Amino acid sequence: MVKFNNETNNFFPSNYLFEPIKFSHGTTTLAFICRAGIVVAVDSRASIGKFIGSNTVEKVIEINSFLLGTMAGGAADCFFWERNLSSLCTLYQLQNNQQVSVSGASKLLANMIYKYKGSGLSIGTIIIGWDQNGPGIYYIDSEGNRLKTKIISVGSGSTYAYGILDSSYRWGISIEEACDIARRAIYQAAYKDPYSGGNMNIYLVREEGWIRINSDKIDFDIFNKYNNYK
Repeated sequence: MVKFNNETNNFFPSNYLFEPIKFSHGTTTLAFICRAGIVVAVDSRASIGKFIGSNTVEKVIEINSFLLGTMAGGAADCFFWERNLSSLCTLYQLQNNQQVSVSGASKLLANMIYKYKGSGLSIGTIIIGWDQNGPGIYYIDSEGNRLKTKIISVGSGSTYAYGILDSSYRWGISIEEACDIARRAIYQAAYKDPYSGGNMNIYLVREEGWIRINSDKIDFDIFNKYNNYK
């Protein structure tokens, strides 16, 4: 018969050893700056350990009409803090009658997360946007690190995505070429990384704001298109 333990305030004995839950995270997100603008691409698979939780997760969070954020790590952590950032950016706009800069938004997020460093958060996000200083891409993680870059991929499939980005990226590519590189990078990651997959969601950020290009399912048609790519 199980008895309530007043010392531990639960039904476990005093000498019971709790093991921390080990979460397995997986995704592929990327962004790069080119002449056409900033291209952002993500997959849509959410994994729960070795199981697929969903294949239709929106991993691009629309912060405002000029800022986007990606999700890598814990979905709940990324969603909560980036939606919180969205509220702060809206408040800044109302108080100052202007949009917050990409650098300022990324600094806000990094400062908020740093307070909880070592508490178990799992965040690896990319903040992408366009302001008076031009295009900007910043990487922020749950340790409070903040890095400005021009080309980046984050997640378990990023190694495979970098293979495409490193071999195909050029500054002067057109919008069509840039989107095709992003699709191939996400496809290769989904093809080789079991934690990536679902759909490929492509966004383009320019001076006028961001637009969603398309959402393609990673299926046999994509396989036939890119697996024999020459």
